Amino acid sequence: MWPFKKKIDAAPEPVKEPEKVQMKISPEAVASIQPKPKREFQRYEPPRGVIPEAIKSAILAMDSTPYGEINDAYAMGMGYGSFDSFPGYPYLAMMAQKPEYRKMVGTIAEEMTRKWIKLRTVGDDDKSDRVKAITDALERFNVREKFREAAEHDGYFGGGQIYIDVLSPKKVSAWTDDNELQSKLFISDKKITKGSLQGFQVIEPVWTYPGVYNAQNPLSPDFYKPTQWFVMGKTVHASRMIDFVSRQVPDLLKASYNFRGLSLVQMAEPYVNNWLRTRDSVSDMIHSFSIPVIGTNMGNALTGGSVDPVLYRLELFNRCRDNRGAFAKDNDATNPETVEFVNAPLSGLDTLQAQSQEHMASVSGIPLVKLLGITPNGLNASSDGEIRVFYDYIHSLQQAMFKEPLKRVLDVIQLSEFGDIDPDIYFEFEPLYEMSAKERADIRLVDAQTDAVYVTQVQALSANEVREKIADDPDSPYHSLDLSDDLEIEEDDLDENEEGGEQDDPPDKT
Repeated sequence: MWPFKKKIDAAPEPVKEPEKVQMKISPEAVASIQPKPKREFQRYEPPRGVIPEAIKSAILAMDSTPYGEINDAYAMGMGYGSFDSFPGYPYLAMMAQKPEYRKMVGTIAEEMTRKWIKLRTVGDDDKSDRVKAITDALERFNVREKFREAAEHDGYFGGGQIYIDVLSPKKVSAWTDDNELQSKLFISDKKITKGSLQGFQVIEPVWTYPGVYNAQNPLSPDFYKPTQWFVMGKTVHASRMIDFVSRQVPDLLKASYNFRGLSLVQMAEPYVNNWLRTRDSVSDMIHSFSIPVIGTNMGNALTGGSVDPVLYRLELFNRCRDNRGAFAKDNDATNPETVEFVNAPLSGLDTLQAQSQEHMASVSGIPLVKLLGITPNGLNASSDGEIRVFYDYIHSLQQAMFKEPLKRVLDVIQLSEFGDIDPDIYFEFEPLYEMSAKERADIRLVDAQTDAVYVTQVQALSANEVREKIADDPDSPYHSLDLSDDLEIEEDDLDENEEGGEQDDPPDKT
């Protein structure tokens, strides 16, 4: 027999723990990531041709603003936001193409000129013919449209200007005579003769630049107020330009802002950007509601090796499915490849999107129903209060932006039409809020009941005086009532009304 030897099994080799794959990021990728540069305050320089080349260096040297100190203080806490330095007219013009900005600016400009003005007179003299002539001139020169366009420029660029075009003593338009353009336009019949007004021209701020201004004496009335403007190489006296600036900036920043104000576009930019980012994010999340996650061995790709095998597998997977793409994750050797689907939660997206829209309405001061067409929800919900507050805001803008320019326009029109200015003619802005037919009827009913008490009980008024009041009321349906035949009321009738009179018993309804 063969001797049997007991088989001795070798001891198993110790199992090594799998090495953890370390993700490596190339230094080139880190270097390519840089923070968003901050806009600094600096002197505004207009496009070529606005300032005459012969005096351009001298004009630009007038700006003595300490921009270095402003930028040092600005970097200590303001941050990157809506109150950065002036972004420039080309940038603002590009932003004006977005519907969000156009809706804000256009709504305010349209509301400011929607109801316009009404001319009124002081005294008992009949000046209806003169008022009608002024009204016709306002329509002939399209003053309302010019003011609306200037208000839009204020919203887009921070300010607007209207040039007053009158004939020079040589009977030619002043813009063709350089000497006449540089002279002051006095509001006098000696300077503005009958028939000399040619019209009004809206000038976009990008084509103008301040010529001479006082930056030395704050006690002077012309401190930081240009007395001349350069308009594409032509020097124009400031009295020939009507300025519209609703949001003035401090004196230290006026030169940087081309002596304009803060535009609504610049103020609303962070809110609009937040809305656009939220809108796109919500759209992407809905589009990628179901995300496939492929687990595979990505050790070679994560350690800087070739990523082609992984990309090939993902491309093959995406070609066989209908969605945007796939997400890859690294699996270990024991679990070589898995496929799972992750659903993104969609609850609350409508609230986030609505809040972003409301932020845009808050910075512009426009109610949601006006800006976005969104009506309030809930029992007895109404936008009437918000609309009234908005109309009060628009009325304050009219007083601040349009009152003085309109007074100047009316003076120029009167000098051109009549040769003098009637101080008894003035204007008022029409109320923006319009009552419904029912509200007007309720008011007339209350007025009629009050008049009946004054006539029959108190006898403070006569029936003829009430008729005159109704006939003189332009909002009454009996306006221009013929008053040639006065009412005759018998004294016996008044006595009966005072004593209560004897009235027939009402018919028995039983």
